[in-house]
Amino acid sequence: MIENLLYPLMNPSMLFAVTLGTLAGVYVGAIPGLTGTMAVSLLVSLTFSWSTNVALGALIGVYVGAVFGGSRSAILLNIPGAPAAVADVFDGYPLAKKGKAAYAMGVATTESVVGTVVGVAALIFTTPIVSKVALNFSPVDYFLLAIMGVLMIGALGRGSMIKGLIAACIGTILGRIGQDAFTGIMRFTFGSRSLMAGIPSVVAMIGLYGFAEALSQVSGKDGFVVKQDCSRIAPELKTVYKHMPLALRCSVIGTIIGALPGSGGTIASLLAYQHAENSTKNPEVPFGEGAIEGIVAPESSNNAAVAGAFIPMLTLGVPGDGITAIIMSALIVHGMNPGPLLMTKSPDVFYITCALLLIAGFLLLPFGLTGIKVFAKFVEIPKGRLFPMIVILGVTGAYVSNNLLLHIAWMMAFGIMGYLLKKYDFPASPLTLGIVMGSLLEDNWRNAFLTFNGVGGIVQSIFTRPITFILFLVVIWTLVNKTRSYLAAVAVIKGSFRKLFSGVKQ
Repeated sequence: MIENLLYPLMNPSMLFAVTLGTLAGVYVGAIPGLTGTMAVSLLVSLTFSWSTNVALGALIGVYVGAVFGGSRSAILLNIPGAPAAVADVFDGYPLAKKGKAAYAMGVATTESVVGTVVGVAALIFTTPIVSKVALNFSPVDYFLLAIMGVLMIGALGRGSMIKGLIAACIGTILGRIGQDAFTGIMRFTFGSRSLMAGIPSVVAMIGLYGFAEALSQVSGKDGFVVKQDCSRIAPELKTVYKHMPLALRCSVIGTIIGALPGSGGTIASLLAYQHAENSTKNPEVPFGEGAIEGIVAPESSNNAAVAGAFIPMLTLGVPGDGITAIIMSALIVHGMNPGPLLMTKSPDVFYITCALLLIAGFLLLPFGLTGIKVFAKFVEIPKGRLFPMIVILGVTGAYVSNNLLLHIAWMMAFGIMGYLLKKYDFPASPLTLGIVMGSLLEDNWRNAFLTFNGVGGIVQSIFTRPITFILFLVVIWTLVNKTRSYLAAVAVIKGSFRKLFSGVKQ
């Protein structure tokens, strides 16, 4: 085990491959529209003539770097560089508007390393347990996970719950555009074949956040230039230590969600953000206005989800997300067969994979911190010059997502929608949540309905399956602890205890 874990460090070609891959992934991920999936898929064709370990190092490096790189544009330009970075815009961009973009990127870098380390540790020591749990997840369990994500509407709606619900409903409807995977029926396509595949979430995010922000700047709203403070880039050790419990908890969330096939870093980061908001009682800055916890949670969770996605792929032969599916196909081409027999026939591949993930994670520290001062200066560019850059990035990102001119039109339409939402104080985040979570809710409800023969079978599964029952209790608790009666009861109990203990002291 130890020998295999140290092998990449002693192999110059592997070390060079993972280093170059991580560096490339960081900057590819920072460009809106150029997702890790696209980068890894393009790289696969170049690795067929390489050795297995060198190819694996390059692919893992790009994967880890791209997931982290998405936070750069999210913090600086309010454009998620990758879907997994969507939660970074909630507090990352407000920090940039306060002149703390460099500090926000420094926090994102350190917490990404923490998340990767925790995820790899789970991959090494808990793979058999986690893989069995992931394999036992039913459609009802995935549906309950989606419900937990939907409950974020209350957190993301901030000003008005009603406006948050309206935005979420609009997002859910827009996310249903295209061909129904179950029935083949076209929904909201208006006879257009171009809409059969639906609206990519990346295109919607670029429009809602990036293009909408550019329109706001042109209209004069939030159009001022903020001088960035680059005196401190890396967070202080006491700050890292202070937020370490939250980072560890969110890393565990990311690892578990990442290990569930089809979930991925986007859902992991959203659930981690919700957990951070629920568990942080007295943040120095409110969430949504530049809370550091709002950076710690999504960055630690989405990077932990990377390692988590390898758990079912290596042990069960079931890819955790789209990128691990591509990496799995590359391993098959190289003569490897990920699955139950991998640990028996080729245990060295498993531990080498763990080592490469760990190396790529630690490489994020120098690659992430390097160039932060240069990146931070982007926010200081006069808005008249920054606006064309944002538009060009948005158009390019929308087009390269699927090489369709229609996606540029969709990006602009979502940009106008995002601008109007902002103008009339409607939150854009619940709309994004509706697009992301809508398919997970609908698909898994249908699968659950068919698997358990209707609503009665679904209800029965809740009380007969331990995993389902635990998730059900979490959902109920999440609903209850936000109600006025619960909050009033907690206040009464706390007041009673204060009076009791004050009487004892006297």
